[in-house]
Amino acid sequence: MRKTLDKLISWTGLLLAAVLLVAGGLLTWAANFTNQNVHDQLASQRITMPAAAAIAEMAPADKAALQPWADGKTQLTTGDQAKAYADHYILVHMNASSGGKTYSEVSAEAGKLAKDPGADQAKVAELNGLKQSLFMGNALRGMLLNAYAFGTIGTIATIASIAAYVGGVVFLLLGLLGLRHAKTARDVVVTREDRTPVNA
Repeated sequence: MRKTLDKLISWTGLLLAAVLLVAGGLLTWAANFTNQNVHDQLASQRITMPAAAAIAEMAPADKAALQPWADGKTQLTTGDQAKAYADHYILVHMNASSGGKTYSEVSAEAGKLAKDPGADQAKVAELNGLKQSLFMGNALRGMLLNAYAFGTIGTIATIASIAAYVGGVVFLLLGLLGLRHAKTARDVVVTREDRTPVNA
């Protein structure tokens, strides 16, 4: 019984090892595919991270987020760079130009003013220009933040693949050790005679 049980547990371990190793391979492929696509899509935009002088007057949190790449030469190619550029550079400039108003708020204000016959046309043109600028800023931020999201998925897939490989190797070793132990183990059959007297 012990030998049979050892074999059963060992083969189960080997099966789990195979599943984990295959999963690790698939996760590695997914991570590489995701990271390569994020890199290629961002590189095609040819965005250069801002130089130190361009962020010198920014708030400390924004400056700190951009500082690692603030040499004016580094090309934006990773998810982390994309998030920093979107949230701490583009958004900062958008808020500065609009006084913290969103595209939706500026668009509504421009639409309302355009319907007023006595409205200052220069103000209407200014709001329309700001609306267009905010629209383009939001579009670029959306693309960059999507790249960040996929980059994060790639990072998670990389970590999961490493965990799968480690688990696969552990189960493989345990399974092989179990089979080795099963070869030396003996099945012991225990019998018991029932000597309880039976009343006629």
